[in-house]
Amino acid sequence: MLVAFSIAPGTTDDPDGSVSRAVADAVRIVRESGLPHETNAMFTNVEGEWDEVMDVVKRATEAVAAQTNRVSLVLKADIRPGFTGQLTAKVERIDRLLGSSDTGS
Repeated sequence: MLVAFSIAPGTTDDPDGSVSRAVADAVRIVRESGLPHETNAMFTNVEGEWDEVMDVVKRATEAVAAQTNRVSLVLKADIRPGFTGQLTAKVERIDRLLGSSDTGS
């Protein structure tokens, strides 16, 4: 399965409203998990089996919750048994159809 999720504290003590410190703690959990993943400006995507992906999401959420009394979690899942490597394969299929590997960066 692929999961795209975003976690943020409901409150922050940072004068400019940044939630970067809390988000970094969540992303650290994802990176240490060993699961295929990528992080962009809005979401972190993780690929793996149901239980291992949900465990990572739970631990990442708990890491943010340790810093605040309220946490926002947005999660979207693509559940497709028997398929692996979709974190990159889905993008590669689109790039092939477009005749380019340009990601817009």
